[in-house]
Amino acid sequence: MAEGGVKPNISQQALVKNEIPDVKFISTPSGEVTPTRASSAASGGRRITAQQGISVAILCFINLINYMDRFTVAGILTEIQDHYGVNDSMAGLLQTVFIVSYMIFAPLFGFLGDRYNRKWIMALGVFIWSLTTLLGSFMETFTGFILMRAAVGIGEASYSTIAPTLISDMFAKDLRSIMLAVFYFAIPIGSGLGYIVGSGASSLAGQWQWGLRVTPILGAVAVILLIVVLVDPPRGESEGTSNLQPTTWSQDLKALVRNPSFVLGTLGFTCVAFVAGALSWWGPKYVTDGLKLQVGDENADINDVSFIFGVVTMLAGLVGVSLGSFSATRLRPRFPRADPVVCAAGLLLSMPFMFGGAIVCQYSTNWAYVLLFIGQVFLNLNWSIVADMLLYVVVPTRRSTAEAFQILASHLFGDAGSPYLIGIVSDALQRYFSSSSDPTSSAAAVQAAANSTLGLPPNATEASLVETVSLALAAPSSGNDDVDTYTQFKSMQYALFITMFVEVLGGVFFLINAAYIVRDRERARRLTAEMMGVPPEALDQWNVFHPEWLEQLQARKQESNAAEISSVGSGGR
Repeated sequence: MAEGGVKPNISQQALVKNEIPDVKFISTPSGEVTPTRASSAASGGRRITAQQGISVAILCFINLINYMDRFTVAGILTEIQDHYGVNDSMAGLLQTVFIVSYMIFAPLFGFLGDRYNRKWIMALGVFIWSLTTLLGSFMETFTGFILMRAAVGIGEASYSTIAPTLISDMFAKDLRSIMLAVFYFAIPIGSGLGYIVGSGASSLAGQWQWGLRVTPILGAVAVILLIVVLVDPPRGESEGTSNLQPTTWSQDLKALVRNPSFVLGTLGFTCVAFVAGALSWWGPKYVTDGLKLQVGDENADINDVSFIFGVVTMLAGLVGVSLGSFSATRLRPRFPRADPVVCAAGLLLSMPFMFGGAIVCQYSTNWAYVLLFIGQVFLNLNWSIVADMLLYVVVPTRRSTAEAFQILASHLFGDAGSPYLIGIVSDALQRYFSSSSDPTSSAAAVQAAANSTLGLPPNATEASLVETVSLALAAPSSGNDDVDTYTQFKSMQYALFITMFVEVLGGVFFLINAAYIVRDRERARRLTAEMMGVPPEALDQWNVFHPEWLEQLQARKQESNAAEISSVGSGGR
């Protein structure tokens, strides 16, 4: 058995050592050498077929509604809190239970995706998430609603785990990077549309439940497209390795754990997920509270804020994903370690802008949007690059499993817990500020500022403040009836500062990853070659088989075998 528990080639085909006249090695934009025919080199390499273009379009469409579904709830979060009478921590738990079920089932779908028909697995997942999203809009109790959100996570796990591996099997090299960038455009665009569609449908219908009834319709269309139109390519087809045999699950896990680039890339991406999860969940509510503290905007509506926040998120995603993919592709030929360095730079540069946006939110919403836009642009540099790194440091037969465990880890320690953690910290700070009686404490300062906001004397007692706020709030609001807007805003602000430290930590993980990325990419290349039966003496030149080259080699081998059989037959006579 080859290194890393990889099974050797068992197809009974070997690569001939004879030189093939019409095949030569060309240099790709990434600076690597790829074997191809002279005619292919002249035409600029392999082109995208109509079927591939349609397949990528379908995958992008489904990824779009995937993220629309996730963030529709965030766009109508305050209305959901009012309807069920839950506080910030319980509202954060909504996202947490979704992500927990999502990450638990991701490894299962990763295992299935490496071994069975992927389009049917994805079709089943899209059907489950569409159905449970629709059912959730009819739940009368918070318990029923939260259980439906957990079921949505099961369905989405099947798609997010498998879809990138289809793109990997259709394209290679820089073309793969470009297609992954197109695929991951759907994350910020879908997230932004989720805010917009959720708040828009809620406003038009007059009920927040209608915000959840849009994506199930699109989901039904997606199921039909998956079953009827999408073609599931053979695993490793883009690298000419479609005859490879999968290894056991335990061998896959051992190889992934021993892969430093996979581990460090996953840790860095976990930090990205932590920040993105917290910001996307609490961002509209936080900006709304900040807007309410400004003169003339005391009655700000979260639906209006969600729409603008969604537009900002979409634009930041378009710019960030494009800039990240472009930067990595251009830098990679000269700097082989460029991918993790770009990811690290994105996180470290994002932090000060996110911090600035959080600070100025109560003074100028426009400036807050500008700073948050820049911060999200840098944060979005990572999406397509991280996916590309995973695919080229892992052999084709265990990529779905690698995707699954990256999803498991990044959500377990990332956006599964960040909304809930931020909500818990925010609630704890609210209680602290409200209960503290020390006039020199920060809580007293918060109270004095809140008194000023409500038109009360600075030395008004806490009891009078609570009484005034309670009288002003005739209906329950977010489960925080006795807490003023300023206290809610400052508590959430301090809680969100946690994400700034996580961004720095993620940058450190990616910088460490840069020390291993070249070695691990080379190791994956050699393991894939050994699985195909490439002779040891050819490993230094071999990079990725062009399908035409592989077909020609196999044809030559068949001719050679036929000649040997003929020769033996002649000798026997």
